[in-house]
Amino acid sequence: MKFEVNIRNFNIKFLSLMILFFSLKISAQNSYINQHKPLATELSKEFGIPSAIILSIAYVETGGGNSKHAQTLNNHFGMVGKNTVNSSRFKSFESSKESFRAFCEMISRKKYYQKMKGNLDYSEWLNAIASAGYAGKPTEWKQKINTVIKKFGL
Repeated sequence: MKFEVNIRNFNIKFLSLMILFFSLKISAQNSYINQHKPLATELSKEFGIPSAIILSIAYVETGGGNSKHAQTLNNHFGMVGKNTVNSSRFKSFESSKESFRAFCEMISRKKYYQKMKGNLDYSEWLNAIASAGYAGKPTEWKQKINTVIKKFGL
């Protein structure tokens, strides 16, 4: 009987620790979304690109803000170019805001942009961006973006 109680206590403690761990992880993920959502909303109004597209692509490209490029280069979209920090092929930005703006400017130069500008259907945007060669594995990439949009209610 005493052994059963100890196992039950262990299971409760273990379960509590697991809940805490996943709560902290979800909190960190939400932190990235919450931190960059106002910027994505501002740029959405300016460029006519849904904020869900801007924010979810940044989230996927940075692993929720955990990537080396996001942390050391302020590069949230895996954009290639010169950098001042190291010898990687990824471009460095002075700030996250500069990176987000550069992404929107890049999108605004694409052929599909004029047709898509102001369209709020994120799935049409995903198809257009993927069809233009943004992602190496478009089907998997779109699936990841859709998952983030749904997970965070973007």
